[in-house]
Amino acid sequence: MLWTIIGILLLLWLLGFIFEIAGGLVHILLVIALIVFIYNMITGRKR
Repeated sequence: MLWTIIGILLLLWLLGFIFEIAGGLVHILLVIALIVFIYNMITGRKR
């Protein structure tokens, strides 16, 4: 599910660059998704 969210945000981020639509919001969401992904990678290896 996390990969789906990251994929959708990446697609929206690229569309934001092309069409200049809600670029700031998508950038913030992309950064949040990246932080969550890194956190899951770090904590997932300890199990």
